[in-house]
Amino acid sequence: MATKEKRGTTEPGPAWRAWGRALLGGAVMAVALGTGNALGEALVRALDLDGYPAQLLPAALVSALAVPVVLALRTGRPGSGRPLGLGTPASAAHGFARGLAVTTACAALVLGGGTAAGWVRWSGPDPAALVSFLAGNALVAVLLEALPEETTLRGYAWASLRDRFGGLLSALGTTLVFLLVPAASTVVQAGVAQAVGVDAPPMGLAPAGQDPVAYPVLLSVFGLTLIAARTAPGRAPLWAAIGTHVAFLSVNRVVFEGGRRDAGWSAHVSPVHAAILELGYLAATAAVFTGARLLASRGRAPASGPRTAVSGPRVRAAAAWLRPVLPSGPRATASGGRRVQPSAATTYSVGVWAGGGSGLVPPVRVLSRASAPLPGAFSRGRPGAAVRRTPGTRRR
Repeated sequence: MATKEKRGTTEPGPAWRAWGRALLGGAVMAVALGTGNALGEALVRALDLDGYPAQLLPAALVSALAVPVVLALRTGRPGSGRPLGLGTPASAAHGFARGLAVTTACAALVLGGGTAAGWVRWSGPDPAALVSFLAGNALVAVLLEALPEETTLRGYAWASLRDRFGGLLSALGTTLVFLLVPAASTVVQAGVAQAVGVDAPPMGLAPAGQDPVAYPVLLSVFGLTLIAARTAPGRAPLWAAIGTHVAFLSVNRVVFEGGRRDAGWSAHVSPVHAAILELGYLAATAAVFTGARLLASRGRAPASGPRTAVSGPRVRAAAAWLRPVLPSGPRATASGGRRVQPSAATTYSVGVWAGGGSGLVPPVRVLSRASAPLPGAFSRGRPGAAVRRTPGTRRR
């Protein structure tokens, strides 16, 4: 977290540091993408590779250059706040499938509507070629784009901004960094390509063949959709964004570029209708993830009354005041002399909030209702003996 630790409390760090870290995440991605593509091309030539291996090698280089760097940057900083969201391997598979399923379903719905409206004309499918293309394309898409981009941008850059700012500013800031990466990567690729003696694509804000106005618009909507997937509820949320990224690339490469890529299926769509359909299913995907987050936050809201924030010293003072009366020990009824043990979750939560650890709650004896002291009373001898004192009464 971009915070300063002082006496058990955390304070937000300066804004410039959060923006610097976000830009650093974008710079890592730009350098990895440009260097991986240029060096990959040089290695492909040196090893005389062709076909699918020639696509896979540069993709693997990009992930190898980007992912370890941001993992080291985030985990190597003490007191860092939000995790990148990669989760465990089991939760990663679940998150990836969730992003893939939501995006594919939204694309099928919107493209189906476009087909019904006469905007899309499909070719005859070749199932074997389609499955082969989707499997091979998925691996290249994960290594070249989805995994490194999500880890550096929706992982490191977004988490760095979110440690300091609210959700809206963090989403817009991460998307802005996302827009800068393609242009910066072409500069890096041009320099590395010249050093290793290979050709490089022309430098520019948009890739060759892309409209310089439509491309940033599409990239902005795509970036915000990935933020929606990243912030949706569920384990390993970054993998949900990775799944969304792969689904977007797979759908577009089959539907709009299937003939050129020998994908086994393709569609004929006018450029205007293609832009509408792309933006439409991205918006639908973002709406689903955003709706899931809103429903989850509503379910976590308190039943009544606003949520109040209490500072650390106040929590510790309240816990110290409650220490003598918090029950502990084996469960018992209120009228027995046995001990009552609160649940592990309650004990752990109180201990963590108060800074006292799980041993915060000491064992105490629970008094019966009949022997419990009344307000203003004092006890002598055993805990159950209590004498009510009134004004003017003497003790004997």
